[in-house]
Amino acid sequence: MMTTRYILHTTAELKNLSQIRDFIEAAALGLGLPPESIHNIQLAVDEVATNIMVHGYQGQGGPLEIEVKRPERDLVVSLRDEAFPFDPTTVPPPDLTLPLAQRPIGGLGIHLVRQTMDEIHHQVTPTGGNQLTLIKHDPS
Repeated sequence: MMTTRYILHTTAELKNLSQIRDFIEAAALGLGLPPESIHNIQLAVDEVATNIMVHGYQGQGGPLEIEVKRPERDLVVSLRDEAFPFDPTTVPPPDLTLPLAQRPIGGLGIHLVRQTMDEIHHQVTPTGGNQLTLIKHDPS
């Protein structure tokens, strides 16, 4: 049995975030997710896509491919870019006990992704870019 896959090819620019959110919603609905479980997945993808745009491509734009599929019960979202290799899973969790003024800038986005998704995997693509895979277990 073939797994249904939804693929979006876009440019990593902030103006495309609403297109990405709409794509995630349509793909998730198409794969049978209940509407109430989609918001957190959109948040996580939005955060990763924004990081690719701002940090990966340094605001210069570049290719971004997003694939959504549901082999078995899990939802799997993969984001691929051609930016300099960076593994966000190595970012340490933020120290949320520190006063805001003392916290280092950054790190909250990947923290949010860790809170909303069950697994995050990074790999360097054959072309030297990044693939970040987000997995949500049984999101029904």
